[in-house]
Amino acid sequence: METNKKVEISPEQMRDAVQGCFLGKNIGGTLGAPFEGQQKLLDISFYTQKNLNGNPEPNDDLDLQLAWLMLLEYYGPYNLTPRLLGEYWINAIIGPWNEYAVCRWNCQAGFYPPLSGSVNNDIWKWSNGAWIRSEIWACLFPGDPDTAIEFAYLDASCDHVGEGVYAEMFTAALESAAFVEKDIPALINIALSKIPDNSRVSRSIRLVCDSFEQGLDWQSARAKVIEDSADLGWFQAPGNLAFTVLGLLYGKGDFGKSICLAVNCGDDTDCTAATAGAVLGIIHGAKNIPEKWLTPIGDGIITKSLNRFNLPMPIPQTVTELTMRIMNLQRRLADSYPRRISHDLQSQEIAEQIWKRSPYELKFDAGFATVGVEYVNTPIIEPGKSCPIRLWVYSPITSMPMIKFRWDLPENWSSTMPEVCVAAAQFHSSSITTEVTPPESIYTSMSYLTLEITSDDRSYPIRLTIPFRRKDSAAVPNLAGKNIDLDEARYCHMILDSCLIK
Repeated sequence: METNKKVEISPEQMRDAVQGCFLGKNIGGTLGAPFEGQQKLLDISFYTQKNLNGNPEPNDDLDLQLAWLMLLEYYGPYNLTPRLLGEYWINAIIGPWNEYAVCRWNCQAGFYPPLSGSVNNDIWKWSNGAWIRSEIWACLFPGDPDTAIEFAYLDASCDHVGEGVYAEMFTAALESAAFVEKDIPALINIALSKIPDNSRVSRSIRLVCDSFEQGLDWQSARAKVIEDSADLGWFQAPGNLAFTVLGLLYGKGDFGKSICLAVNCGDDTDCTAATAGAVLGIIHGAKNIPEKWLTPIGDGIITKSLNRFNLPMPIPQTVTELTMRIMNLQRRLADSYPRRISHDLQSQEIAEQIWKRSPYELKFDAGFATVGVEYVNTPIIEPGKSCPIRLWVYSPITSMPMIKFRWDLPENWSSTMPEVCVAAAQFHSSSITTEVTPPESIYTSMSYLTLEITSDDRSYPIRLTIPFRRKDSAAVPNLAGKNIDLDEARYCHMILDSCLIK
């Protein structure tokens, strides 16, 4: 298959595709909202709400993308950092549920991304919160899936790790490529090339692709996915993303049929249909979305998980406004940064680098260098057990200074290597491993150690605060358990939503 694409997109075509993306997102989210969490086979063919009154259902699938849009506008796309996203998550992302809460809780403790997605997050680390918000990256980097997945990783690692991150890399790549490639099986292959072959996300999606190629009906494909994902429970990315792919394949490009198929698979129905709608909105454009789907929900945007007072820019009120603001960001990017549009869309060079990144790392800007603190195993500590730490430094300074790291340890903590040195090399990462050992008794859930950094060409020290959490000192509610009363859970979410809608 030819994967080297160089397609010129006119401003009119781009505007139509971006607007179609987010109209499709609102349509699919509204269609699936009443059935979220139902794990049975459904038979939906149109909106079931009687009181839409020209407005879409509020949908957190879109909310976080709006937050990132405002940070992109205010700070510039290449000034986004894990710590910046974490800081805004603490006060601007008010959704109280699941991985959103885990991320906020971790950031407040000093575990900024990617630690916020990998620490004490066993229940939600592979869930759906990340891949449902990938459209912003696809629309900012149309036809450039490798840049889209770099930002998707930055985004997803706030509240996910592993499969939860791969899921957003998949959707960001598929949606970005959809600006230049319109064949759905080809798009799926491009997106699959950006995630590991042995991942659960890839396995679930390939089950659907194989079923489609074998001529099985969609119900049989769904059954295979459910069986394969039975060990994961509900609201998990591998199965739900497979339902989105099912809708796209078996819908064969028909907008209404595709989003209804995604909903009829059940589970996280607003997410699966919203993403299917966004993909087809990019492929077909806003002008080709059937009017019967547009009229009930209009052009508006309603949020439910953002604190507008803690964001640096106003929230877009309509899809039309959102489209214009994305187009403005596209122009800023085109003026300042090179594009990768003509490269092989299935190249794995960038993706493989992302796969190798540690989920247990903090980065700090030391002015003359970027300093990394990687917990080799985990930041979770046990009494008396050594915790290895890899320290690295990346510097553009030509003098290549010697950097000294020294632990300023609390009482009863120890280290066989409390002081280590590494030579910084210009535009090159240098690293060294040290370790710290907590006392036999740890009485607090969090411990904060001071790491002092000095350079032989600077007379002042830089001090970093490095967080650790005691093993078994934290827990999160298991709302994904098989014994959950889904009706009660949906009622609780409905009450919360009614309080949060602006």
